[in-house]
Amino acid sequence: MKVFFSVPYTIFFSFLGSFVSDWLYYIIGRLNGKLFIEKRPKLRSKIEPVIKFFQKNKIQILFTYRFLYGFRVIIPLIIGMSNIRPLQFLGYSIIAGLLWSSLVTLMGYFVGRIFGVSIESFENNLVLILVGFASFGLLIGYTVQLFAKRQMNLRANQ
Repeated sequence: MKVFFSVPYTIFFSFLGSFVSDWLYYIIGRLNGKLFIEKRPKLRSKIEPVIKFFQKNKIQILFTYRFLYGFRVIIPLIIGMSNIRPLQFLGYSIIAGLLWSSLVTLMGYFVGRIFGVSIESFENNLVLILVGFASFGLLIGYTVQLFAKRQMNLRANQ
């Protein structure tokens, strides 16, 4: 069987891609986030509960936001606007990024082995696979969004 991707390279490049994008959004949030939000009252009212939620759950969010589909852009922006220093974010970003890229890559390899997925079967069913992943991601994102909104509403009412 021909190996299309090697595990170490897949982990490295998935880590690198997520690391670069997280830092891009972190820096944007750090440099312009507060000014951007202050100029837009409607946006400010929507983002304030998210900021409060982050402030109360910093450590959990810093380690898990990569797994939360739909929050991969907004959370690094909010982290950039927070009091998390760049060196502090660097540590969390490296640890959480390596954990995420390793888990996702290894899970993909094991699932592929369990189901006997070959490159040919992958290529022949690419549309179905993409629709399946997109549906699963949307379901997870929707579920997390509902949970986060409930938590923010509960805290806002307290």
